[in-house]
Amino acid sequence: MIDQRTVEAARAGDRQALDELVVRSLPLVYNIVGRALNGHGDTDDVVQETMIRVIGNLGGLRDPARYRPWLVAIAVRQVRDRVHRRRHNGEELAVEPAGPDFAELTILRLQLEGERREVAESVRWLDDADRQVFSLWCLELAGELTRPELASALGLTRQHVAVRVQRMKSRLETARGIVRALEGGCRELAEITGSWDGHPDSLWRKRLARHVRSCPTCGTQRATLPAERLLAGLALVPLPVGFALGTLVKAPAAAAPAGLMAQATAMLAKPMAAVTLAGGVAVAGGSAYVFEELANPPPPPAALPLGPTLPAPESAEPRAALTPPAPSPRRISLYGSVVDTVDRAPDPRRRPGPLPRRRETGMTLSTGDKADLKHRGENVTFRGRGYLLVRWQVMNGGQVVMPTWTALTGKLFHVASGGGRRLDDRQPGTSRTWMGLRTGTARLPPGAQQMWQNEYYHLSGSVTLNQNESSETDYNIFTKPVTHTEIVADIGTPPDGAGIIRYGLVRDTGGDSTPVPQYLTRTRNPAQVPQQSRVR
Repeated sequence: MIDQRTVEAARAGDRQALDELVVRSLPLVYNIVGRALNGHGDTDDVVQETMIRVIGNLGGLRDPARYRPWLVAIAVRQVRDRVHRRRHNGEELAVEPAGPDFAELTILRLQLEGERREVAESVRWLDDADRQVFSLWCLELAGELTRPELASALGLTRQHVAVRVQRMKSRLETARGIVRALEGGCRELAEITGSWDGHPDSLWRKRLARHVRSCPTCGTQRATLPAERLLAGLALVPLPVGFALGTLVKAPAAAAPAGLMAQATAMLAKPMAAVTLAGGVAVAGGSAYVFEELANPPPPPAALPLGPTLPAPESAEPRAALTPPAPSPRRISLYGSVVDTVDRAPDPRRRPGPLPRRRETGMTLSTGDKADLKHRGENVTFRGRGYLLVRWQVMNGGQVVMPTWTALTGKLFHVASGGGRRLDDRQPGTSRTWMGLRTGTARLPPGAQQMWQNEYYHLSGSVTLNQNESSETDYNIFTKPVTHTEIVADIGTPPDGAGIIRYGLVRDTGGDSTPVPQYLTRTRNPAQVPQQSRVR
């Protein structure tokens, strides 16, 4: 909590109190901005701008008891200014974040399940103004803000706030119905979303909501608890691991850019005065708070990860706290990582890391319970949310024409590899590999990742897998839905049994940085898929 004595001491120039005030204010500001912008790449900038203004104007705060609503009002104003500025410049704000959006971060870091998770996912469907109200309403339900403080932050009367909150809740319930419907098995809805790129927006919200209201299947899936009961007492989303260390760094005042120190020194003669310097430096109370991007942001992955960064305990064990993903460099990009190179095989006896648990709510196949794709032109369409297996069998040598994933809606991740061997491993007792069970050794196209016997994926949406073999190389693909438990059992089998050559490999990072499959596209025609990774 932010207590009045700390605010008073910080206003009087106490450097330790200022440090404490900044540290205690950051989580509140981060949650307001993060929810309002849904983790957009501007989030860090807006948090930075908010804190610079808070530090710079603290001396003008007349009533220290009003610090919290004053802080929230500044954050809300900075969010609105950023949204207005981007719209004025013709830029799109509601685009796919570089890493997990704030809804996904909320789910991962607070370990949300069931209807709580549904509410978090539904926020993606709210407009900017509703997300701003939602961000403050969540803090009210969590006990971080009172209704008068919320009204003060928005600059509205309590009666007007009640109306705004009620309208937002109504749209949130509509969004919850859409989320439930997308996770169901309605075939009509699957046809409607065939051309959808997976990004929530107001147009698709209206289209899907209209279907949900009229559909006897989707319309009967009702929430059992109101959102306010699900969100009551919910903790703040923790700051990213590198956020306080990279985005806000306390440094000696001498670290300010040359040529501006004289100006800063003059400003420091007044209690709690501050000046924003070039390079994002705010000097206050004799210290310089340097707001910056990470000095050495993690580069885009050059190869698929050999293990996960997030623990995933089995369902029978208590869930451990997930390590928050490190912040990504500020950029707008497609979800996931795509790697058009042959990845390195791990040591055969290297145990795989833990496999992060993603949501499993059921999956349907266009072919029934499973599919066995043996001939060119055969395909299977998956719908729902959960894990699926692709099991390989390469029959003879020659050039392989790889299968393709088409008509993607939502997201598809390549989460693990198993089966006890890569197909380029030698068959026991022979000089031949598994890349050709009858004659010769099959060749992969340039840039293709080497397949394992079993490849595992996680789907949230729908996608079609196409068998594209040529007359030169015959291969079979067996596929079916599987569970997280089944994958863990497969990849964790030690290389001691008959035919088991190596442990499996975990590729899932636990977030949107997890690799997507090669040859994946949102287009519908398999013949239009280039032999490289491309998600459109």
